[in-house]
Amino acid sequence: MAQLTLTSSDLAHLVADALVVATASTDSGVVLVGADALPAELRTQLTQSAVTLGLTGATDEVRKVPTGGRLAAPVLVLTGLGAQAGTYPAETLRRAAGAATRELAGATSVAVALPADDVEELAAVAEGALLGAYAFLRYRQGPAAARATAVATVEVVTPLAKEAAAKAVVARAEVLAAAVHGTRDLVNTAPNDLYPAAFAELARAAVKGTGAKVTVLDEKALTAGGYGGLLGVGLGSARGPRLVKVAYTPSRPAAKVALVGKGITFDSGGISIKPAAGMEAMKSDMAGAAAVLHTVVAAARLELPVAVTGWLCLAENMPSGTAQRPSDVITIHGGKTVEVLNTDAEGRLVMADGLVAAIEENPDVVLDIATLTGAQVVALGNRVSAVMGSDDVRAEVTTAAETAGELFWPMPLPEELLAGLRSKVADLANIGERPGGMLSAGVFLREFVGTTPWAHLDIAGPAFNEKSAHDYTPVGGTGVGVRTLLALLEGRAGTATGRRRK
Repeated sequence: MAQLTLTSSDLAHLVADALVVATASTDSGVVLVGADALPAELRTQLTQSAVTLGLTGATDEVRKVPTGGRLAAPVLVLTGLGAQAGTYPAETLRRAAGAATRELAGATSVAVALPADDVEELAAVAEGALLGAYAFLRYRQGPAAARATAVATVEVVTPLAKEAAAKAVVARAEVLAAAVHGTRDLVNTAPNDLYPAAFAELARAAVKGTGAKVTVLDEKALTAGGYGGLLGVGLGSARGPRLVKVAYTPSRPAAKVALVGKGITFDSGGISIKPAAGMEAMKSDMAGAAAVLHTVVAAARLELPVAVTGWLCLAENMPSGTAQRPSDVITIHGGKTVEVLNTDAEGRLVMADGLVAAIEENPDVVLDIATLTGAQVVALGNRVSAVMGSDDVRAEVTTAAETAGELFWPMPLPEELLAGLRSKVADLANIGERPGGMLSAGVFLREFVGTTPWAHLDIAGPAFNEKSAHDYTPVGGTGVGVRTLLALLEGRAGTATGRRRK
């Protein structure tokens, strides 16, 4: 991950491979934002040549121009903020900074001079710059890999450079970005390398030095504990399931939070096999578990006064002669039985095991996060996640998401959908009617929660970007959910500063 530092030096004398400044659009053209320290001649030339350079100031627009020796940096990068305003929302700054560092892959050092005159702005710029400086190169080599290498060092220009509050912002931004990057790396890893047992070992490695502890239940322990969801889904694979508990427990915690993540390391659909087209993206079906793991790690690194326990529900859903069949009946941990009508509705089965296990430890609140339903994509698209559950917890999640800069939309859990999940032979069926499939899945999970305050986050579309990169979001794993979950934990800890403008 990029190393981030702060400076208050003059823009013209900053030594870096590239200097990033902001542009904004007006009725009469394009203006430079916060770039008064640039030579007047250069500023004038840029604004007068805006049309020729393709500058509009629009969001997600990044343009590069040579400085011709007029600055210490050989390249000036212009990143758009959208319409000119007195101040800019945190997420606008975050995306502009991220778009710039993402487009500067291959550069070693970058100086970023976006509006960062207060702690809110500085936090957004620092986070965005680090989130955009990401590359997954595990399986690449040669010149192509060199060109795609993420920016190594980022220097953010701010008058707050020497203040303690600014240094705290940088420290948090580094922890947050590392958590998002770690989640992205897991999602992007090929499923022949990331299977349940391998994921469990990576969880052990991720918590080293944090004080968090990892406990792994293998097939034998899962059988003894009656974890029928994980065991049933994993029947078709030669690589058995795991339930991984990642616990961070500070002394005298202000709250006790449980996080449950879906970790289907590859989802073929099982006997109810998926169409071949697009199946390669099903390596991302473990994005919820990845987000949970790295949220717990981030909470531990930040030493939040909140006890956080993550439950990673790991299995590989494959078709074979030993695979779970439609019409099989399984017993979830805790004793509730489920008739499996569709083996491709497997995520809710492993999540049910995880939810029951989490609630047995009496947390104040439990949140689950999963790439659970294709219906989420139909309802909300590829950039907006859904949140369902207890009214107060659902509202807490949307508030945290707004603070963090992620898009979560509150959805209901209609009581009448429960009737469609009734089985003729078991307590529940694992699918209901097709209409409202995202909500039906949430209603299914609610049956394993009892009275514990709870929210369900469906990130099926936003977890994996199959289209082109945008702002700080790369192609592939996005790391969605980490920022929201961490903001919620900070709120529960009483450490949230409210520093970010919406």
